[in-house]
Order: sequence, then C-alpha cells, then structure tokens
Amino acid sequence: MVFASPIFLFLFLPLVLAAYYAVARGARNAVLLVASLGFYAWGEAPYLALVLGSVAFNYAIGAAIGGSADAARRKRWLAVGIAGNLLALGLFKYANFAVANVNALAPLLAITPIAVAAIPLPLGISFFTFHAISYVVDVYKGNASAERNLPRFALYILLFPQLIAGPIIRWRDIATQLREREQRLADFAYGVRRFVLGLGKKVLVANTLGAVADRVFALPAAELTAPLAWLGLACYTLQIYFDFSGYSDMAIGLMRMFGFRILENFNYPYISRGIREFWRRWHISLSNWFRDYLYIPLGGNQRGERRAYANLVLVFLLCGLWHGASWPFVLWGIWHGAFLVVERAGLDGFLRRLGPLSHVYALAVVMGGWVLFRCETLAQAVSYYAALAGQAVGDPVRRPLAEFLDPFVLFTLAVAIVFATPLARTIGRWRDRHAGALILSFDVAWLSAVFVLSSAFLAAGTYNPFIYFRF
Repeated sequence: MVFASPIFLFLFLPLVLAAYYAVARGARNAVLLVASLGFYAWGEAPYLALVLGSVAFNYAIGAAIGGSADAARRKRWLAVGIAGNLLALGLFKYANFAVANVNALAPLLAITPIAVAAIPLPLGISFFTFHAISYVVDVYKGNASAERNLPRFALYILLFPQLIAGPIIRWRDIATQLREREQRLADFAYGVRRFVLGLGKKVLVANTLGAVADRVFALPAAELTAPLAWLGLACYTLQIYFDFSGYSDMAIGLMRMFGFRILENFNYPYISRGIREFWRRWHISLSNWFRDYLYIPLGGNQRGERRAYANLVLVFLLCGLWHGASWPFVLWGIWHGAFLVVERAGLDGFLRRLGPLSHVYALAVVMGGWVLFRCETLAQAVSYYAALAGQAVGDPVRRPLAEFLDPFVLFTLAVAIVFATPLARTIGRWRDRHAGALILSFDVAWLSAVFVLSSAFLAAGTYNPFIYFRF
C-alpha cells in the first residue's frame, strides 16, 4: 500500500484519522502504531517480523548504551548495533548483487558458480535501517537519550508516513513530539494542503512524464535518436524530482495532520549553481545523514585535502549503493563524488564567476548522472550517452518525437519546468499579500481540483510506478 493509491486515500487514511482523533490524547500513539503495523503488513507481511526484529534489536542496543557509564562497553555496544544493522541491510539488499558478480568472475577464478535463491528486497529497509543507525549513534554520542518506552521507540521506526519512502527523521528531532505534541486545526489544514500538493506532483506530473521516459529508455539502441534521447532524459529528470519531492510532501503533510513537524527534504535542487549546492537542496535528510554519520566520522575535511577528496568519493560511492545494488548506481555515486572533488579543488571559484552559466553546468552534470541512475545496465548507459552526443543510429522518421508527445505531455512538461523553480512560490507569496479574503476560496478550489484529478487518474489505473522499491 502506497500513498498514491485509492485504498490508502479512501479507506486507510480516513479510518486512521477518524480513530486517531476519536481517542484520548494518551491513546493516539497507540492508534498510530497499530496503523503503521497494518500499513507495512498490507504489502510486506512476510517481512513484518524483520521490521519488528529491527525495532527490538535497536531498542535493546540503545538501552545498553544509555545504561552504561563505561566508555569501552558503550563503544562495544555501538559496534554491535551498527554491525547488526549493516548485516541485515547487506544480506537483504546486496547479497544478490555480490553473488551475481562472483558468478560473473567464476570462469576467471576457476571456481564453481554459487547457486542460491534470490533474496527479495524488503520494502523500505534502507530507510528504517538508517533511522536505527542514527538512533544508536546519537545515543552513544550523547546527542539523544535512550528511549525506555518500547512502544514509543517502535512508533519512531514504524511511523507509516516515513516508513517506506522517508524522509530520514532523526530520533533527537522527533523524540519530544512522540511524547507530547500540539495539534491545531491550522496544522491539520496545512498538512492536508501539503499532502494534496505532493499527490498532484506524483500522480499528475511525475507519472505523466515517467510514462514517456520509460518508453524512451525501453527503446533498443538501434531505434534511439538524439532528439528522443534528450526528450527521455528531460522527462526522467523532472519525473524523479516530482516523484521524490512529491512523496516527501505527502509524508510531511501526513505527519503534520498527526501533529508532527519534520524538516523539509527538497529545496528546488534544479536551480543549483553547482553539485555542492545541489546536494544541499536534493534529498536533504539523506545528504545530511551521510555527512553526519559517514563523512565526518571518516575525518571529513579535517585531515588534509587528499583525505577529504577520498572521503567524498567513498561517501558518494556508498550513497550510490544505498540507492540500488547495481554498477550503474555505483558509478552514479562516483560521478557525483568526482564532481564534488573537482569543485572543492578549485572549480567552485570559477563557477561563481560564470554567473547564470553555472546553472547550465550544474544541470548538465545532474542530468548526465541521471542516465546512470535510470539505465539498468552499463551497456545501456553507454548507448544512451552516445545518443545524447549525436551518435544515435535510429531513424527519426520511424521514431518521430510526435509519437511520444501529445498536448497533455507538453502541458505537463511546461508546468513541471515552472514548478521546479521558485517562481510559483514567489507568485504565491505575492498573491498572499494582495489577494486578501480570496485566498482561502482559491486554495480550496485548486486543491480540490488537484485531488479530484489525481483520484481520477488513480481510479482509471493509469501508469503509477513506485520507484522507491529499490531502496
């Protein structure tokens, strides 16, 4: 069950909201915990025990660290906690990748290929594992107190708005709210508005453009033309932003409906002037997690430039692997790490002198990386890069752009480009200052239209991928 589905919108969410506000404040966490267990069990029942095991394990580790005054013992418990979490993540997410690579090298190594059944990937394992690691590390460092209430800790890990698609929320940022939170009508209204906005971004924009991107990327290299390659890449660039940020908007909105305030996760990344700025704006909770729990512990930039460069590349290599267990994801991470090194080594100053052209550079690098992110194999990525560079062998007459474009797609592209920039926000602020009493009725009208249209698209069974499945 995902947010952008009729069963969530018209059954699960209304029932949970009704039950949540029908009970006394002291029982509301219990409602959310039961709802979260049901949410995960709906689609991933075989792995509910895994999630509950993660909760129990990390609760015990946090209690052991928090309950000990001995530094060496605390460090040992921290090591056990991190190792246990990474072992589970490695087994379920990377075992298949490791076996496939060993088997590919088997003839060269003169070994017998490994014959094992493929291990399915539990939904959301990367997110709840990163939540758990941040908890035990923060307890060890004294940045947060170990939680003694098991149901409350379980709710932190299992809270359904962020369980399968993030954002990554740190215990120290939400612990107080789990104990007590103010729940106002204005917050609920904001949450509804934010959720509907995210739903529209996902269903109306991301899905529409994603359908075009999928058709283009599915073409054999012999049928791909340069215009089609650029169209597919442009559609995918906008799809992934509106899909990821749309889910973040829905999560933020849902959390606000239940009285929680969490940090923003996207801040118009495509207006960045460089890759360093891009990662301050893109999937902020993830980039901050890698900075605080990997880059800084590795030494960050405190041990000389060469060490800082190596740390950047390693961190982004692992960031690529976090997104998916395949070589294109690894190279996508290295791609971003390499450009961050180049910028840190001096390109940053040159970019500042470029003015608006720095936006072109940043967008070109990001889009070039998206080719690796989207392609299933390295061979497909190489063919796609060749097509982008004008080396396509396809026939534009047999595969014209008009085959993939229609008025609705063109309109969606235009809307996506505008809403990927702060222009719409600027217009909204101007409207808020000058429209007066008309604001409320206008908001109700356009939000209702977005919700009705999104619901109609979902009810019609239109293209609606869940691209977080690899995470």
